[in-house]
Amino acid sequence: MKSPDSRRVWRPMAAVCCDSLRFQYPGESFALRLPRFDAAPAESVAILGPSGCGKTTLLRLISGILPLHGGRVEVAGEVISAMNFAARQRFRITRIGLVFQEFELLDYLTARENVLLPFRISDALTLDAMAERRADELMEETGIAALSGRRPGELSQGERQRVALCRALVTHPSLILADEPTGSLDPENQARSVALLR
Repeated sequence: MKSPDSRRVWRPMAAVCCDSLRFQYPGESFALRLPRFDAAPAESVAILGPSGCGKTTLLRLISGILPLHGGRVEVAGEVISAMNFAARQRFRITRIGLVFQEFELLDYLTARENVLLPFRISDALTLDAMAERRADELMEETGIAALSGRRPGELSQGERQRVALCRALVTHPSLILADEPTGSLDPENQARSVALLR
């Protein structure tokens, strides 16, 4: 299998360093090998490649969702690959903004509650007036403020994508990893979202 072209991590706000990454899904022939990948502070990087080449897998390895089978990942001076599951999860929620390809919104929460979800699931974050103001500002900037009380099932694909983007940005993360973050958006909202990511 080809390794992904190392250009799809969106706007890291802190340095990322990957060295000698190795990963293989159990029972599958797919194997990802990445000798070296670095992203400088405040650099915007895109990862390009055909479907199935490992772009999403790489983002999940960098974020610590998937454990490495070999190598090292460092984000913002922290070696994620050396952390246990709980430490990786805590770091991911507090320091990394993730936009998943399938958005991963909770159906029973409103759009605004989904944006603020990181503050509800991590004791390292404080849900205060400043956090709520940040959520409201992001929803305004992405054009979904009027939809704040709706649940995901009442939103279009593009609206759900913008909710996911706001959730990724609400904690002022050190790193943003976005998997096709503008794929469901019209040109106007694509421009809005890219401006926020920068």
